[in-house]
Amino acid sequence: MRYYLCFLLAGAVLLVFFVREKIKAYSVGALFWKTAVSVMFMAAGAAAAWSVPENAEAGEFCRFVLGGLLFGLLGDIWLDLKYVYPQDDAKYTYAGFTVFSIGHILFIAGMLRHYAAAVQPIYVIAPLAAGIVLGVGNGFLGPVMKLHFGRFKGIVMFYGSILFAMMLLAGSLALSSGFQNGTLNWMFAGGILFAVSDLILSQTYFGHDHEKPIDIILNYIFYYGAQFAIAASLLFIR
Repeated sequence: MRYYLCFLLAGAVLLVFFVREKIKAYSVGALFWKTAVSVMFMAAGAAAAWSVPENAEAGEFCRFVLGGLLFGLLGDIWLDLKYVYPQDDAKYTYAGFTVFSIGHILFIAGMLRHYAAAVQPIYVIAPLAAGIVLGVGNGFLGPVMKLHFGRFKGIVMFYGSILFAMMLLAGSLALSSGFQNGTLNWMFAGGILFAVSDLILSQTYFGHDHEKPIDIILNYIFYYGAQFAIAASLLFIR
């Protein structure tokens, strides 16, 4: 636990430097600080995994989660490169959404592998189906929310479906245990924070007049809160 907390604290300090740099300008310097913060949630996850008892199933779940965190780190890099190299905006946007989707798929796979067999099928089928409906619906409701997805509408709907499915699956499995499972509770909290962060981010990417300092600050507080919450889930895996 103490190593996890050390990386969490280091991440919080680095986040201050990153946000300050990001508000000033989209730059390689900002990307450097962002990568440093992301390395901290990866390190926090690894530190949490070290505390896991020697259990084959628990170890497998840790590998799924650490893989998801790693793809999150890569997504951080790709999405900010779109600002450093605006002429390649589409390429880095697609890459970022794709690797984040893979990360969430790994989270989903870990939960299904470790917990699905012990619950009734409805606890799995319903949240996954609802996630797809929400993700696709979000894409079609873009104009209502004054969002202009353009050529990114397809990847936005795909990523949204995966994101909402992960959040709802974690919540459903946590509910099935009466919210007594710390791992699932933290995964659910991470999913909620991720969703809030991405709702803010969608306004920045696809809306208008949503790049104020407060938008940037809130986005990254919720985003990094999500990643550290998911990393914390490994502290309770059994």
